[in-house]
Amino acid sequence: MENQALGLAEALARLTPAEVVVRRVRWRGTFDRLPSALKAPWMLDGSSDPVAPAPGAPWPDVWIGTGRAALPLSARVKRRSGGKTFVVQTQDPRWRTGVYDLVVAPDHDGLAGPNVLSIVGSPHRVNAEGLAAAAAAFAERLAPLPRPRVAVLVGGRSRAHDLPQTHAAQLADAVARAVGEAGGSVMVTFSRRTPEAARIAMTERLAGLPGEIWSGEGPNPYFAYLHFADQVLVTADSANMAAEAASTGKPVHVLPMVPLKPAPKFDRLHAALNAHGATRPFDGRLDVWTYDPLAETERAAREILGRLA
Repeated sequence: MENQALGLAEALARLTPAEVVVRRVRWRGTFDRLPSALKAPWMLDGSSDPVAPAPGAPWPDVWIGTGRAALPLSARVKRRSGGKTFVVQTQDPRWRTGVYDLVVAPDHDGLAGPNVLSIVGSPHRVNAEGLAAAAAAFAERLAPLPRPRVAVLVGGRSRAHDLPQTHAAQLADAVARAVGEAGGSVMVTFSRRTPEAARIAMTERLAGLPGEIWSGEGPNPYFAYLHFADQVLVTADSANMAAEAASTGKPVHVLPMVPLKPAPKFDRLHAALNAHGATRPFDGRLDVWTYDPLAETERAAREILGRLA
């Protein structure tokens, strides 16, 4: 969630001179589950960063809030800043939508209104320049890998999807065959939601290929994998990873998951990514195609600047 706000702020900073300051907040346990309308700043946990500027310092030109915890604060910023701060909230707030200057919401949420900008996926930090900079630290071990280099981004269990051991093994076998036939290599990373049995099954079946499987220890190579990849394989459960992969301009193959219940929002997102030309269902082959990289975070940043002007 933090990456949504940070990605949008960084996109603004690429378009206009800006200083990005991160503030993390959490509510005391006693008050965390209160409705947003009943929360007040004095209920914040002592570990929270101060959100109001120091005495005499100006309020920010733009405030970008994300997540349920930020809602009560975002709703008050316009008044507390004397109307000087442009307030942006990412995702569908599901509460007082009209009080923000702009809501940047995923198109698959179906939210609409004069202060709503619908984008494909959510804001994120993936862009070509950022990936290249982050990948420099991993170039020595990733650049020599045989091509095609295939990034495999594995999610896990959610309310709508599951990744049981048997299915994970079948996916890994299909990936191993495709990469082996192409003479390529893999760069594999798992989510915190990946079941341990699925992680073990996939690791065992992919370990014999050239490349690496990130253990979760040490610096995170996720951006480096996206940078060095010629192809990206991503499990269907993760809206964020699919949209981020589509921002690279590289072929994105969607790996099927075991459905737990209907997921119309995910269906709408994947339909949009497919219509853009970014993704196709993985059919066991590493087909190559081209498309314009998805640039929705930049589009949202330009919308903010336009409304500010």
